[in-house]
Amino acid sequence: MVATLPLVCYETRPERYRHWQLRFEGPVATLAMQSGANGSEADIELADAVQRIRFEHPEVRSVIVTNARDKVFGTGTDAQPTAALDAFAGETRSAIEGASRGSGIRFVAAVNGACIGDGYALALACDEIVLADDRSSLVRMPELQPAGLARLMEKRRVRRDRADVLRGLLDGLPGSQALAWGLVDELVRPQDFARRVQERAHELAAQSERPHSTRGVPLLPLKKTVKPDAICWGHVALQIDRAARTATLAVSAPTGAQPLDVAGIESAGSHWYPLQMARELDDAVLHLRSNEPAMATWVLKTRGSTEAVLAMDATLAAHQAHGLVRETIGLLRRTLARLEASAPATRALIDCGSCFAGTLLELALAADRSDVPAQPDDRHAAPKLALSAMNFGAYPTPGHQSRLHRRFLGNGAAIAAAQANRGAMLDADQARRLGLVPNEAARCRPTPVGAVAQTAAALMART
Repeated sequence: MVATLPLVCYETRPERYRHWQLRFEGPVATLAMQSGANGSEADIELADAVQRIRFEHPEVRSVIVTNARDKVFGTGTDAQPTAALDAFAGETRSAIEGASRGSGIRFVAAVNGACIGDGYALALACDEIVLADDRSSLVRMPELQPAGLARLMEKRRVRRDRADVLRGLLDGLPGSQALAWGLVDELVRPQDFARRVQERAHELAAQSERPHSTRGVPLLPLKKTVKPDAICWGHVALQIDRAARTATLAVSAPTGAQPLDVAGIESAGSHWYPLQMARELDDAVLHLRSNEPAMATWVLKTRGSTEAVLAMDATLAAHQAHGLVRETIGLLRRTLARLEASAPATRALIDCGSCFAGTLLELALAADRSDVPAQPDDRHAAPKLALSAMNFGAYPTPGHQSRLHRRFLGNGAAIAAAQANRGAMLDADQARRLGLVPNEAARCRPTPVGAVAQTAAALMART
């Protein structure tokens, strides 16, 4: 009998942290690891902390990542590691780099002891590494994963041969040699360590380009209704069909009056539609990846007004330089990337009542395929697709290109044709001519979801 793993919940908040202390002092925040950390729980809390710094604390311009314990800098390991938790750990380190690159928040790893395994992987994600030189300090990384190895070579410019040597050194490298090889940026005497770390954090904070005028927005807990085979959030619904091994994710368009200016957006806070929808969709993706691994196919649906989605995109584009809007666009980008990387097979179902437009069209562009069922005789009732400014670079993939650019394989003429139709309500035939949906044969008789799931399951069984 196969043991059932406990459900993984990715929602938390600072008062519930068990593995991190989060402190704020002007433009500098400090994240201190506590003893006895469980790897995945520590990563969930770390991801939440980074997210809250981005949204709730616009005054923060640099973050010190350290360990509350002397002599060891590490995050601990899981008793039952899974591929989903390993992926989340990698995404959390990427989120730290993204906060530096996209939000102007600089991270300093204050390594106050032996930097071992996952501890060095975390330090690598930071902008700078300061190591305490207490003669027992060392860097050891036999467990370093491929992503960490790539950071070591590309980010810290460590030669490949030295990287291979490091992975084989069970005793690690002492501090002086770690500095000489470029594994750390500074080696500081213990009596000067705390002062120098604070000094460097403030120096980096002064260099940050993070906007000063943004107001922080508390990330309130998500409200959801959980049933055995379904979860409903405010704008996202998840339905599980265990017999067919399919999960259906439905995203609803905004309804009612939506804020059009910065004051209204800040007043709406975490209930502002793009921010709330992004958080809910991210929660759904994480739940599916960790807790429903048997789902072979994810079906992506949308419901609501295409015009409402385009109006939302116009607001996003108009205020994208504002701190809160910029962070929301970044969260949408990361959520779409996580969805693409997590699902074994994805289908977008473009049927009557759908609203694949602008930001929500990215779901269809992220899917492995899109199905357009036979259209009704009433063309006004037929589904419409629409492009907005947000489809042309606002949500780049990890490969640093828009999904339209990827779909058209960089074909400039096809991208220009899509640009020329920005804002137009496109029926299935028009969308097909632009290359946004499959050809006629593919749309007439879409493959049953169960058959897609069986095919995906067979392919997975071979690998």
